[in-house]
Amino acid sequence: MTTSTSFAAFSTDAWMRSFVRSARAAKDRLTSLDQEVGDGDFGINLSAGAHATLRRLDAASASRGDPAAPLHAAATAFLDEVGGTSGPLFGLLFQSLAVAVADAGAATTTSLAAGSVEGLAAIRRVGDAAPGDKTLVDALGPAADALRAAPPGAPPEQALSRAAEAAWDGVSETARLRARLGRSSYLGERAEGVPDPGAVGIWLLFASARAVVDDLSARLG
Repeated sequence: MTTSTSFAAFSTDAWMRSFVRSARAAKDRLTSLDQEVGDGDFGINLSAGAHATLRRLDAASASRGDPAAPLHAAATAFLDEVGGTSGPLFGLLFQSLAVAVADAGAATTTSLAAGSVEGLAAIRRVGDAAPGDKTLVDALGPAADALRAAPPGAPPEQALSRAAEAAWDGVSETARLRARLGRSSYLGERAEGVPDPGAVGIWLLFASARAVVDDLSARLG
């Protein structure tokens, strides 16, 4: 089940607030998933980043109207306040999105595509992950490709929705992969059939541009 979010004009503040709610709702399910294939802390860390992001969004009254500010708030929250692997990686993505939106002066499909592509590149540099390693890269890569392929004039929420569907294809693929990085790589066949939690988190981010995701069971069962 999802709760619809309406955008008269695309708002990065509304997107980040929607993501905050989605991350909170998904905390327990993502933690359970990560207990199967990872360190068991992904849902906790994503929710912590969401809480920190919300505090910064509520405090940034001087930045109202700046489309890059909510993305900067999320980047700072995840980079400064979230532990584990996921905090820095999501922080890098938010940072890249913020820079691209600031450079363009608006959150357009083109600027969001540029930020996603740069975020993917930064994550791959830092995390040394490649497509097929069963990581969030397997969801972010298809999402960035979908955004880059969207018509420049496409409404951002529509392009982000398509990116979410592409990301979910990547999530589904991770369930068929054997991990080559992180704790999952030591589990061998035991991790097969389980999607990567970080990839699910990437899908959650893009899906939240259109609606708050308040239940993952429709996707994960």
